[in-house]
Amino acid sequence: MRSIFKIFSLFFFSFILSTAAIAAEHGTAQEAEAMVKKAIAYMKTNGQEKALAEFNNPKGSFVDRDLYVWVAENNGKAIAHGANQRLVGKDLRTLRDVDNKAFIEEIMTMANNKGKGWVDYKWPNPVTKAIEAKSTYFEKSGDLIFACGIYK
Repeated sequence: MRSIFKIFSLFFFSFILSTAAIAAEHGTAQEAEAMVKKAIAYMKTNGQEKALAEFNNPKGSFVDRDLYVWVAENNGKAIAHGANQRLVGKDLRTLRDVDNKAFIEEIMTMANNKGKGWVDYKWPNPVTKAIEAKSTYFEKSGDLIFACGIYK
């Protein structure tokens, strides 16, 4: 009986530790919102050139675990992307998720109408490389849209 209890206890604590480790790898909604606000403030304080260089730096202060900032002009052109430099200079409005959802169009429309919000879609996680449910928080500041997403 004690052996069963020991095995169960060991399994239970292993499960708790592994769940905590997985959760620590993912950013939270609050962290994503804070990162967007931090990015907007950073650009206002340091100017666009310095800010974009920092946002595009994969080892910079705007990349944390699976969180990263991306910035687009009002026309959909990416000017910064912390996880995929190949997207910089591209029109992001053409992107679709695995379900063919035009999530960037939705972000652009909502940003122009409401100023900020959340959009859900499915996207490859740069850490795990798996397609995962994702929700992106965005805010419009001037003619730019700042965004950061969380994997669920």
